Amino acid sequence: MTIRIGSIVSRISYGHDIIFRVTDIRETKDGLQAILFGQYYRLEADAPLSDLVEVDSDQQERISQSTKKREEQSLQLFRQELELNKERQEYRATSCYREENDVFQIPGRVLHLDGDPLYLKKCLTAYETIGLPVHGVHCLEKEMPEKVPDLIDRHRPDILVITGHDAYSKVKGSKSDINAYRHSKHFAEAVKAARKKVPNLDQLIIFAGACQSHFESLIRAGANFASSPLRVNIHALDPVYISSKIGYTPFNELVNVREVLRNTLTGDKGLGGIETKGLLRLGMPFQYPEDE
Repeated sequence: MTIRIGSIVSRISYGHDIIFRVTDIRETKDGLQAILFGQYYRLEADAPLSDLVEVDSDQQERISQSTKKREEQSLQLFRQELELNKERQEYRATSCYREENDVFQIPGRVLHLDGDPLYLKKCLTAYETIGLPVHGVHCLEKEMPEKVPDLIDRHRPDILVITGHDAYSKVKGSKSDINAYRHSKHFAEAVKAARKKVPNLDQLIIFAGACQSHFESLIRAGANFASSPLRVNIHALDPVYISSKIGYTPFNELVNVREVLRNTLTGDKGLGGIETKGLLRLGMPFQYPEDE
């Protein structure tokens, strides 16, 4: 089969470890080279066409079903946790009210910037399932620092997600050198631009990063949560789980960093953060006026 843009492939030289989507094919002095986006992980790579093999439809289906099962299990655990938290908060808040229906919730609002339009669509579906209000924007990673300030002014989010694809390249430098990463520098600059607009770490909570991103630089730039402490790959939906945990934690409680990572698909090898206040506020009463 001829590999073209949109083909689903794996790399021979890496033992077919990760499934990629071909997003571009470029002519180089060494021949044709493909730009690759991870099909399930936020990883960007490149490879000569000679190193790629197309993944057949049966194998794609097996991998897709296995990944979907993991995602659904993680999402189910997360929703159970949110429901328990909701019941606990309603019990506390309704001690002087007649019934639970008197209470309504206002969780944090998310502005999600994503370098991959397909991942953005997937994340927006997950936010909707969880019930977190979100506005999604597809934006190339290199354009994020310039666009972030206006987007913050326009949408006034409580949570800002800055993500897409990234990767560390050993030939470009050591793991401590941010210039050895595809987009970590762009993510860090976008975080700094956001912090110029909203310096307070609890007034705008920021998640930044993708696969193998330079975790330390993103935290120093002002992110509350980031990837990737051990430079491992992170799952496409991990930013959603972190945002949702923050959005549904009461504003007068601290988000436990270990707890927020517990139901992510990657865990603390790929994700980390600092102490941060939650955003959820309860209101009451929740009643509709009767028609006369």
